[in-house]
Amino acid sequence: MSDKRALSDIQLIDRLKLDDETALSAIYKRYWEVLYTSAYHVLKDRQVCEDIIQELFIKLWNNRYNTRITVSLKAYLYASIRYEVYRQIRTGAVRGDIYDDVLQRIHAPAVYDNIEYKELAARISSIVSTLPEKCREVYKLSREECLSHKEIASQLNISTKTVENHLTKALRQLRTSIGSTFLLQVLFLLIKK
Repeated sequence: MSDKRALSDIQLIDRLKLDDETALSAIYKRYWEVLYTSAYHVLKDRQVCEDIIQELFIKLWNNRYNTRITVSLKAYLYASIRYEVYRQIRTGAVRGDIYDDVLQRIHAPAVYDNIEYKELAARISSIVSTLPEKCREVYKLSREECLSHKEIASQLNISTKTVENHLTKALRQLRTSIGSTFLLQVLFLLIKK
């Protein structure tokens, strides 16, 4: 057959089902970079992201006869990545600071101007409002004012260790209150097509 890059996604899937390994290679070359970037955007762990992408393509090959793609191949692959990233976070297979990073993005200047983002930001704000006063103050200085631990300690006349303890408590409360459903919503916002 001619150059696989010229084939459509549908043609590549059809050839994949005929045991054409070069079709898998063409799909990989077409999508691996954007899929990796999407996963890395959330996980910030090169090795984990590479493993996720590799596993995705192994599953695509191993399940080639049974896989039914009812949407575009691109949408199917992105959905697969989203769910695997979510699973990695839910099972604790990735670093614990993923939650912190997600929360940091929520407090960043709004680049997401949609209802879902605003609802998520409001939910976080509601949870933060229930924190003890000093804990809430430290959290807001850290996340909303973007002050360092040292700057917060100086401003509040407390030790940096106390700042760290308040932030740990705040993040633990947010993780507990947010739950996995919220995290899945955030992932759908952060992993873009």
